[in-house]
Amino acid sequence: MDDYHEKLHGQIREAFGKVVYTYMTHIEMANLLIRKNRCLKTIQIILSSISTVGFLADVITNQILLTWLAGISAALSLALNLYSKGRNLADEIRSNTETSNELWKIREDYISLLTDFQVLTDEDIRKKRDLLETSVSEIYNNAPMTNGKAYALAQSDLKNKEYQFFSPDEIDNMLPERLRISK
Repeated sequence: MDDYHEKLHGQIREAFGKVVYTYMTHIEMANLLIRKNRCLKTIQIILSSISTVGFLADVITNQILLTWLAGISAALSLALNLYSKGRNLADEIRSNTETSNELWKIREDYISLLTDFQVLTDEDIRKKRDLLETSVSEIYNNAPMTNGKAYALAQSDLKNKEYQFFSPDEIDNMLPERLRISK
């Protein structure tokens, strides 16, 4: 491989790595938002229940403590509802999921390009690279923001768990016996 060809190969490998990190970060961001959404919904239900039960118990027993409990729960529930109203977590989840789905296709295209690298001309490689860069740019322009926690989770998945990648034995175990490399 000549010097230019090696540099081109290195550039494409680096671009692949960036796409994989972004892909995983959007998956993790969606997962974080799903957990946050579930937590908020559960807290809203609990606060509404406490408010309702506290109010009904106050009407029946006429105890001031229950009135306070119901009032505080209602105020907290209102605050949580106002917070939730200003943020549509379902849309954010959907947007991060859509972005990761789009990046999955790009990731697979990069793998194909790296696989075909040795049989393609430099000109063909540059054309494919430029098309991929344009596609990635369009996806990034429309992508929602992520955060440091999602990035750290993605980094852990990729570095420590080797998420998204399989060992030869794992792939063999998924294939019918006649297609396995190590029989």
